[in-house]
Amino acid sequence: MFPFLRSLFFTTRFYLLMAAGVCLLVLAHLLPPLLPAVQIGCVALGIGVLIELLTLYTGGQTVVATRTMSDRFSIGDFNPVTITLESRYRFAVRTTILDELPVQFQVRESQVVQTLRPGEQITLRYELRPVTRGVYAFGRLLIYVTGQLGLVQRRLVQEASREVPVYPSYIQMRKYQLLAISDRLSDVGVKKVRRIGHTSEFDQIKSYVGGDDVRTINWKATARSGSLMVNQYTDERAQHVYCLLDKSRAMKMPFEGMSLLDYAINTALVVSNIALYRQDRAGLVTFAEKIHDSLPATANASQMSQILELLYHQETTFPEADFGRLYAFVKRKIPQRSLLLLFTDFTTVAALERQLPFLQKIAQAHLLLVIFFENTELTARTQAHPEFVEDIYVQAIAEQFVLDKKQIVRTLEQHHIMAVLTPPEELTVKVLNKYIEIKSRGMA
Repeated sequence: MFPFLRSLFFTTRFYLLMAAGVCLLVLAHLLPPLLPAVQIGCVALGIGVLIELLTLYTGGQTVVATRTMSDRFSIGDFNPVTITLESRYRFAVRTTILDELPVQFQVRESQVVQTLRPGEQITLRYELRPVTRGVYAFGRLLIYVTGQLGLVQRRLVQEASREVPVYPSYIQMRKYQLLAISDRLSDVGVKKVRRIGHTSEFDQIKSYVGGDDVRTINWKATARSGSLMVNQYTDERAQHVYCLLDKSRAMKMPFEGMSLLDYAINTALVVSNIALYRQDRAGLVTFAEKIHDSLPATANASQMSQILELLYHQETTFPEADFGRLYAFVKRKIPQRSLLLLFTDFTTVAALERQLPFLQKIAQAHLLLVIFFENTELTARTQAHPEFVEDIYVQAIAEQFVLDKKQIVRTLEQHHIMAVLTPPEELTVKVLNKYIEIKSRGMA
């Protein structure tokens, strides 16, 4: 009968005044001289509510809200969201904005209180950090408008439903790409490695300057020009670089809300992009109990978009990883000697020993780098001061796990397999350091 009643709410102030009125009416029955004043107060409250209803609901006055954000979010990064509010009231109003956020964020109270002057337009900004990939569904914008008396609220519903996919960290990928272009990777901890030997490709002949390797002097060019000339080399190009991602249950372990697989995916995206920037060929293989997806290494312009889409759909599985199948696939599908970056997680020496024969066979034909994760919580436990006997036992077990990780590194190196043990938050920097070292030393 009255549709506006569905958007009408009374404020806390109204209910407090109503409760006070009821108490005063009870008191007035005991003290009759108070009754006229209480009755006047009740009438004034009713008139105030009526005035607020008329001012909030008449004249086509309203508040308009719009939400602006990217077409896709980047996992593990802070993604900006802006809400623009425009008041079309002829007087100042107090607004409470509720944004219906995706259920993945588990945010129960995302409200902002803001006072708007007549005709004023403001922009509110906040950031969201998703920790899982997939589709995030945003709901409506709810605006509760309170009048100048603060007795009544009008709820305005702005339809702003939208689905946003959360992709691997393309923000991190772009950051490292810009740093690589401007030769500032050292700003984020990526080390510069001096090139050793001349396994690199010839680039050009240039004049000798102090600091150049005298072994690169080109004597024929020097004789023709009358001044010292040297050969300049660049890293060998068009090498094949594959990221091998283990999707077994070992990679489901969480760290700061994200799984180890997501950390590996973000790093694989960055390394693939840097490899393509350095004119190498980037490829991808995901596996667990079988080979799930593969992308041959190429240097095509569309390769990064294909890698990004392929990584977006990756999920961990429950079976253990079958490194025998991985070896068979690599032998059959990757005939050219390549740099293979294997992202996995071995928790015990016994787990490594079961897969070591397959890793050795892969390393015979390719340059293999095994990357696995340090359990930072266990490391922190070993450094804590025990207070009870139980804490001593827990600390001893934690130390054993930490030693096992270090023993895994030594075992791999004894079998001439490179290894990187890293905390999840340092994964990208450490892998980039190793990749640049391999390229600079001509090991690939």
